[in-house]
Amino acid sequence: MNQRTLQNFVIALGAIRVNKLRSLLTALGIIFGVAAVIAMLAIGHGAQQEILEQIKLVGVNNIVITPIIEQKEEKTDAKEKENEQKRFTPGLNMKDVESISQVIPCAEKTSPEIVMETSFVYGGLRRTGKLVGTVPAYFEITNFSLFEGNGFMENQLRKGEPVCIIGKSIMTRFFPKEDPIGKYIKCGKEWLKIIGILNERLISGNSLSNLGIRDYNMDIYVPLKTMLLRYTNRSLVTKAGIEAAQSSSGDDNEEESKKNQKNIHQLDRLVVRVSNSDLMQPAAEIISRLLSRRHNGVTDFEITIPELLLKQQQRTRDIFNWVLGFIAGISLLVGGIGIMNIMLASVLERIKEIGIRLSIGATKVDIVQQFLFEAMLISIGGGLAGIILGILLSYLISGIAGITTIVSGWSIILSFAVAAMTGLVFGIAPAQRAAKQDPINSLRYE
Repeated sequence: MNQRTLQNFVIALGAIRVNKLRSLLTALGIIFGVAAVIAMLAIGHGAQQEILEQIKLVGVNNIVITPIIEQKEEKTDAKEKENEQKRFTPGLNMKDVESISQVIPCAEKTSPEIVMETSFVYGGLRRTGKLVGTVPAYFEITNFSLFEGNGFMENQLRKGEPVCIIGKSIMTRFFPKEDPIGKYIKCGKEWLKIIGILNERLISGNSLSNLGIRDYNMDIYVPLKTMLLRYTNRSLVTKAGIEAAQSSSGDDNEEESKKNQKNIHQLDRLVVRVSNSDLMQPAAEIISRLLSRRHNGVTDFEITIPELLLKQQQRTRDIFNWVLGFIAGISLLVGGIGIMNIMLASVLERIKEIGIRLSIGATKVDIVQQFLFEAMLISIGGGLAGIILGILLSYLISGIAGITTIVSGWSIILSFAVAAMTGLVFGIAPAQRAAKQDPINSLRYE
């Protein structure tokens, strides 16, 4: 920057100092525009990050099968209801898992789960929680990793030994001052030896509600065979089960019958990982037909593809964020128009000043530089203030609304660059108009 340009810059800075209030009001459009852009991008980035975290929670390329009450058409005719025979269904069970693994070549891994609500007891402390019977593939599919200890060994899986892996929150609650590895914790009626601890999985409240998942950190995991042998196996026919089925079927009240209906599914959840995301939809259709045939045409299961649902949700949020970004961009445009409007008015007010500068040796380039510097200083100052306001606004939205917001460096750079360009673009017209003033007419102007 040479001496002449520096002098023009100082003159522009002095003009802004003389008209502080007007400069501040002119910069308000830029301030709010930049703040809006940063806040909207922070909300969008936070939503995207939340979607990615949810995809990690449910795993990639997973198909989830959950048991439900049989879905059937309502019979309006009393005779049809009387003639209708109840079809037998074995429910979702381990034979379904074997069939899926054998029939569908793109099924890389299968993870059956049995979830049981029970109580955990250790050292005088008692707490209810979820005991989950599963297989080693479960931890790989759900992206879990060990914090300490080991996973299930082959002999433990085959024999159904009383061993378990605990969540990080279980360690914090029951073993705050000691190493839990090798200790025994009572789960229901059984004492289980702790062989491993899972790393903590941070889960937001939105993820818990959107995906319908539980807090994995408070779960205890046992081998699936341990669950079937030592706790519950709903596929076995027992005297209590027969009596419950008889009382349920003999109930005249349909509402009461549904209420008394017992869960006959051996498994509470089955996750199938597909090798290629393009094969997820066809694989889900084949699984649906396979299970329907195995369950005698009874639709007592539900198949969902969480990743596709989350991607659709992400697309919806992206569209919403684009709309918000467009609205924030309009704020910047309005701020730029405000700068041009004020600068044009400033030219009319300072015609005599322009004439004096031109008459004592200033060139048209000097006048253009002076007014461009004024416009850019206002926009850059507004941009800096807008950045601070935008960051504060992002944290405020996150705190009040409970929305995840992430302010990224590129959003700040982008907003500041747009603010500077706004001052440059919208300052050109007033600067050129000022430079075109005739020195003699300017000196005579009252």
